[in-house]
Amino acid sequence: MRILAVIPARAGSKGIPNKNIRIICGHPLIYYAINNAKNSKYITDIVVTTDSPHIKIIAKQMSVQCKWRDERLCADDVTLDAVIDDAIDKDIQWDYIVTMQPTSPTLMTSTLDKAIEYAIKNKLDTLISAINSPHLSWKEKDGVKVPAYKERLNRQYLPANYLETGAFVISKADIVTPDTRIGKKVDVFEISENEAVDVDTFLDLKIVSDILNVKKVAIYVNGNNQRGMGHIYRALEIADEFYSKPDIYYDKNQTDVNIFGKTTHNLIPVDGIFDLFNKCKQEQYTLFINDILSTSIDYMIGLKSVLTNAKIINFEDDGEGVTKADVVFNALYANSNFPNVNVGEKYYISGKTFMFYKPININSHVKNVFISFGGADPMKYSERILNIISSTEYSNYNFIVVLGRAKDNVNELMKYCEYDNIKIYHDVVDMPELMTNCDIAITSRGRTGYELAMLGIPTIAMAQNEREERHTFVSNENGFTYIGLNPPDEIIKANLDMYLKLGQETRQHFQDLLLSHDLKSGRKRVMDIINNL
Repeated sequence: MRILAVIPARAGSKGIPNKNIRIICGHPLIYYAINNAKNSKYITDIVVTTDSPHIKIIAKQMSVQCKWRDERLCADDVTLDAVIDDAIDKDIQWDYIVTMQPTSPTLMTSTLDKAIEYAIKNKLDTLISAINSPHLSWKEKDGVKVPAYKERLNRQYLPANYLETGAFVISKADIVTPDTRIGKKVDVFEISENEAVDVDTFLDLKIVSDILNVKKVAIYVNGNNQRGMGHIYRALEIADEFYSKPDIYYDKNQTDVNIFGKTTHNLIPVDGIFDLFNKCKQEQYTLFINDILSTSIDYMIGLKSVLTNAKIINFEDDGEGVTKADVVFNALYANSNFPNVNVGEKYYISGKTFMFYKPININSHVKNVFISFGGADPMKYSERILNIISSTEYSNYNFIVVLGRAKDNVNELMKYCEYDNIKIYHDVVDMPELMTNCDIAITSRGRTGYELAMLGIPTIAMAQNEREERHTFVSNENGFTYIGLNPPDEIIKANLDMYLKLGQETRQHFQDLLLSHDLKSGRKRVMDIINNL
């Protein structure tokens, strides 16, 4: 089967001078159409029809045929049908003619091939690229603008409305004439909006540049009731920073998919590292993010051998693998001996909702206490605190206790809701709202500590494990009261009693220390570094 791609590209362009040869992302605009045609597994021949010596040179450099277009075919009122027909070598028996506009640089070769397959399989005379764009539209009737719809519906319930794009027209060769490329059996082939951009204005050029520069991103993350939930939360926040939908991999042997909560991100389970590598081999990621605690050198070497063109970014990695990463972010630690490791609280990635809350007002007396130990609480601090505050001596204070998504024994702990002054919440989405209704807090030394600091809430903190003991931000010098790893109940109670009696001036001092750190800007700092890799 012989299939000819015809790419019409004249010199003149009134809206954008030299449009077809403008450099976008390192290549002239026409390059993308030629490249798609060359990479197609169905297109056998390519011809560029033009009146531009510059385009002729580009075509020659890309090893494709060029048909010099007669002046009579370059006028504004000449239809494209005549141009396409003129470019076809009539001495060759063609099966299909594919018109490909150079102004559609975001079209993917895989989409083009699927369309050709569809046309052949369904024995179509003509197949036209289109997008489905249902909208509430209006039309003019008898000089008056009237609705073109029968009833007002949300977009997802409107009937299909296919708009032609300039990406491609696939025609059987025997129906192509100087007057038409449209046969009797016609269909449209739906393409994505990203692939349908038709460069006609300078804004279109900017949009195309942004689309072509979009990074293909993968994230590998794990979380459970021992490891905690901070990695999961951060991965989902990072995923929202890209102008594409990252693939989020997780090891199904370590992570329950339900731990991600309600999300429309693309979650992909893997069965160990080798399965991860095999899946990644099939993709062309430009960025790969690890949020899996420590990485080994062997893991990083294996990952780089699979993703030869990707930049590797690691979070909270203190393993030997950090030396092989392009950049590492460790917001929980203060020092590093490696130049590629960015440490300290200025690289903390805040949850989006926390960025819009103001710090609490320091009241004259403590009344409400916030308690949460992260997503998992493996040390069971929640149980211990609840046992303490259920005593009648705390009946004049209100306690808000939040249990994380990975917390076990939740149903049993809910019995403490029987106390009028204790409210227990599980897997909440309005965390900042709950926090800002409190005067003081008790937490562990992870992500929640940063969130409380952003809100300026005086906080008692304790470590969940030896790794958390090494975390540096949640410390006395930054406005917290840190009481160590697994302190006895007597110590916890003594510090709680002290905080309940703290005067306004002392709590204000703690808040000033907490708010002296610019935690809201960490998200931008991290993304600026990643985007500049």
